[in-house]
Amino acid sequence: MSGNPLAVAAPWELVADGYAESALAIMAPFSARALELAGLPETARVLDVAAGPGTLSLPAAAQVARVDAVDFAEPMLDRLRAAAAAAGLTNVEVTHGDGQALPFPDDTFDAGFSMFGLMFFPDRPKGFAELFRVLRPGGVAVVSSWAPVAESPLMRLMFGALSAGDPAIREPQPDFLNLENPEVFAGEMSGAGFAGVSIQRHTSAVAYDDADHLWTEMARSSAPLVLLRRSLGEDAWEERSASMRAYLNEHYRPHSLLSTTAFLGIGHKPER
Repeated sequence: MSGNPLAVAAPWELVADGYAESALAIMAPFSARALELAGLPETARVLDVAAGPGTLSLPAAAQVARVDAVDFAEPMLDRLRAAAAAAGLTNVEVTHGDGQALPFPDDTFDAGFSMFGLMFFPDRPKGFAELFRVLRPGGVAVVSSWAPVAESPLMRLMFGALSAGDPAIREPQPDFLNLENPEVFAGEMSGAGFAGVSIQRHTSAVAYDDADHLWTEMARSSAPLVLLRRSLGEDAWEERSASMRAYLNEHYRPHSLLSTTAFLGIGHKPER
């Protein structure tokens, strides 16, 4: 089992509002690319695992017959329901559940996605196996995971700010045992039974009005930062955040683009 604090619902429940409002600019281009890679017909039934506030579910629902969205953080699903209603989307079914034990029969979906969710599962092989199980023969899956932090100027800048607030925090080194290693990614997906697996790199970029805007958006939408704030308490957080803001003001030029890179794994369930 994973000791990753992001593998449980609590931090995502805490960050739901900020994530829905502030993370879209970063996440949406990866969801758009995943849908493009899947090439879905209008008649498709789609599953979105670890759906969050609907970054993939909502655009998918505008293209296909039905989307089933699953997440273990109920506040995220509340945001998804509200956004679907506001957009007039009546073909989105929302389910509170665990991606490692999906509440659906075998061979149900034409396509399955997990955008930056399955990467945190305590049992990733089980997550891949469940995604494979509920796909119909011939169905397609697209799963995303962040590339190493060193490949993403946005993440490097944020870890620089964190280090300014606490020198004990260092930029993470590449972890060759998780999905930021394309060979591990392909191996785990193939091991679940997927055929024709390929891992594609995709890069997107976002800009902010100034460093304060960048800090506000990240502090609201980042689950690790929300956990840090909760553990420190407000007085210590205010002191540390002042150092982080100062770092960003020194190192970020207003309206400059910051890129981040992810891997998208694509595989198919073989026809019987």
